[in-house]
Amino acid sequence: MSFISPTRATPLSVDAHGWGWRHAGRSGWALRGLDLRIEPGERVLLLGASGAGKSTLVHALAGVLGGDEEGESEGRLRVGDTDAARARGQVGLVLQDPDSQVVLARVGDDVAFGCENMGVPREETWHRVTQSLRAVGLDLPLRHPTSALSGGQKQRLALAGVLAMQPGLLLLDEPTANLDPDGVIEVRDAVARVLEVSGSTLLVVEHRVDVWWPLVDRVIVLAPGGGVLADGAPDDVLRGEGAALAASGVWVPGHPPRHPSRLHRPGGVQLHTEALAIGRSTSLHSDIDLVARAGECIALTGPNGVGKTTLGLTLGGLLPAIGGRVVASGLSRGLGADPLRWKSRELVTRIGSVFQDPEHQFVSGTVAGELAIGARATKLSRDETTRRIDPLLERLRLGHLTEANPFTLSGGEKRRLSVATVLVTRPPLLVLDEPTFGQDSRTWAELVAFLAELLDEGSSVIAVTHDTHLVDALADTELRMSRAGHRLESRVP
Repeated sequence: MSFISPTRATPLSVDAHGWGWRHAGRSGWALRGLDLRIEPGERVLLLGASGAGKSTLVHALAGVLGGDEEGESEGRLRVGDTDAARARGQVGLVLQDPDSQVVLARVGDDVAFGCENMGVPREETWHRVTQSLRAVGLDLPLRHPTSALSGGQKQRLALAGVLAMQPGLLLLDEPTANLDPDGVIEVRDAVARVLEVSGSTLLVVEHRVDVWWPLVDRVIVLAPGGGVLADGAPDDVLRGEGAALAASGVWVPGHPPRHPSRLHRPGGVQLHTEALAIGRSTSLHSDIDLVARAGECIALTGPNGVGKTTLGLTLGGLLPAIGGRVVASGLSRGLGADPLRWKSRELVTRIGSVFQDPEHQFVSGTVAGELAIGARATKLSRDETTRRIDPLLERLRLGHLTEANPFTLSGGEKRRLSVATVLVTRPPLLVLDEPTFGQDSRTWAELVAFLAELLDEGSSVIAVTHDTHLVDALADTELRMSRAGHRLESRVP
């Protein structure tokens, strides 16, 4: 039998003519009046402010927006000679969350999954699997457990699974948003190798430009109100229009967002740990001793998979310690000092936790309903609920989305909503897992300024993050975690 190498692909064009999409139940359009053409084999970086419709376009091209019951479309959107909704077998999509794309328990099976669903013969499938793993630089046995992979390795695994299907159009929707700096470079370099051997058309959505700039030959910037704001060669668009694009929210090299001023006035101890050991079934780290004071921010940093999220959940009273203890005596107000033993109503008014995946927190059908949950749980009056929610909607740019389904928001909007939900009950300690992912430079600056104000008012913030800008802007203390151990250091002069 002759095998078709997974390195071969027929690059596809993209054509949009007056195309738009509106989610069901929304009065405003996610994207409207889009006219553009991407030639076969082009490598395009798609930019735009948070909520401009970047992910909507990518998901439409991948054919995963849903049917008429999910929303309303207008105009025409085509991939090659096919309507985008019917081009799924020709398009590969890699999303931002590494864990959400792992399907099966072993590396080889996971890469083969797409081919098997397409009906590719078994012999050809496994030839493609080995070639695709080689192309993305993932030199692992086919039986290697996917649960043992780092975040960067999981994204390369997802890329290998897409490559094995031989897509003519490769779509990347913020594929490095949840990765540490090493994982970002791993994935970027893997994409470069894939493009060299496949020749596929590339469309990558990313807020931060510097990572992908060397890899693309065209930049398209979507306008928040619809249509295209800028389009051309990277140097022409980013250097010629850099200041204007930065003002609109695009992360442009050389135009960093402004950091807020901080008072740096530490108060009393809210929470501390004593020889804390963290983990799920086995210990990841032990002998962690840190102190969270009112008015201070602790940044938990380090590579993917070292236990930052586990530590955050343990500090937030949501996961038991393996050893040692968490002592929240400054928050207990007559309760025991272990937050794990508090009732949910007692916890939400003392420690507000924002999960890494915003959707894991959503339980309501509307943004307004989501924000009201904490208010109802703590029995706030209607007037007090309004006094707390309205400013949050305004500050976090969610006021026009009160009746929208949270699951239809953009990635950046979902993150801001998840932060807003925990602020309604005004807890004095916030544990935030990747609080700035998915933000354009403007919403990043606004969110960070908001957190700075909360710190100056006496709140404590513990932030799990890969965002060096956030660490520089807010952190008083940084706990750097690695597989070999951890190191706590002060960042305040």
